Amino acid sequence: MAENALAQLGVEAGGSESPRRRVYEWGDPKRTAQAAAGMDGLEFVRALAAGEISPAPIADTLGFELTEVEPGRVVFELRPQEWHYNPIGGMHGGVFATILDSATGCAAHSLLPAGVRYTSLDLSVKFLRGVTVDTGVLRCEGTVQHLGHRTGLAFAELRGADGRLYAHATSSLLILRD
Repeated sequence: MAENALAQLGVEAGGSESPRRRVYEWGDPKRTAQAAAGMDGLEFVRALAAGEISPAPIADTLGFELTEVEPGRVVFELRPQEWHYNPIGGMHGGVFATILDSATGCAAHSLLPAGVRYTSLDLSVKFLRGVTVDTGVLRCEGTVQHLGHRTGLAFAELRGADGRLYAHATSSLLILRD
């Protein structure tokens, strides 16, 4: 049935192109976590942005990069690729959610003292526009709205180079003090 539908669209079933291939590397996540434990949050997030500490493996997997850090604010950048696509030809919502979650978490982490960690309690994402490789570089800015002793609230926006908003998210965070 699917082959017939593809034929009607002029698409050859099975594909005549050779498969695409992607190879990448990532740093040891245990070493990154050990570095985080010994630094205050701002120092750690700045070291990530400077490349002094390996990023989280998910950043290498999806190809996004931490480019700006200040207390309570971070920016990640991502150039959409074919390997970000869902089956209907646009960037998968999980890629949107992952970079938005990273931005909210790192923004909060930048305000934490040494030895204090966080984890996301929830992430509410709103998708506003589709993204393809033609969209160009996206910037994801995360900012902290509130950081208390036990919880935090952060917000992130994913925008194109032209300033258009593609998605935004709000995250509640649990602050983990040993």
